[in-house]
Amino acid sequence: MKPTKMRNNQIYRATYQTRSKQLGSTLSKDLHKKYGKKSVRVVEGDSITILRGEYKGVDGKIAIVSTSKSSVAIEGIKKEKTKGDKFDVYIHTSNLVVTSLNTSDKWRMAKLEGKDPRKQPKETKSDTPKETKGVNKTEKKEDEN
Repeated sequence: MKPTKMRNNQIYRATYQTRSKQLGSTLSKDLHKKYGKKSVRVVEGDSITILRGEYKGVDGKIAIVSTSKSSVAIEGIKKEKTKGDKFDVYIHTSNLVVTSLNTSDKWRMAKLEGKDPRKQPKETKSDTPKETKGVNKTEKKEDEN
């Protein structure tokens, strides 16, 4: 395949799954030691540090993840237009280092720790009692008589 077609397929006409994988960012040294992985896909709520560009050295949390732009918007970083409107600045994920992870997703954490997420114990909700279908049918029959 020609290099131009390969590039177009990887960048401009990439599938959602491929674009999602391209949203990876490197882990900080302590997270790298803890999980044994160098990079991770960024999600909303991760704390990051910017390594390159105009906002180098700025720490923040990810507010929006844009798969179409392969970049993220960070809380507190906005630019101002000439008329005074403010808009989010999107920064490519390769220019970031993840300093702390959003641990709300159990599937993601299991994958990071090297466990099989399908074999993790599921949380059960025993607070709400379940009604059986047979009880409802008998109530309907009594109402008809």
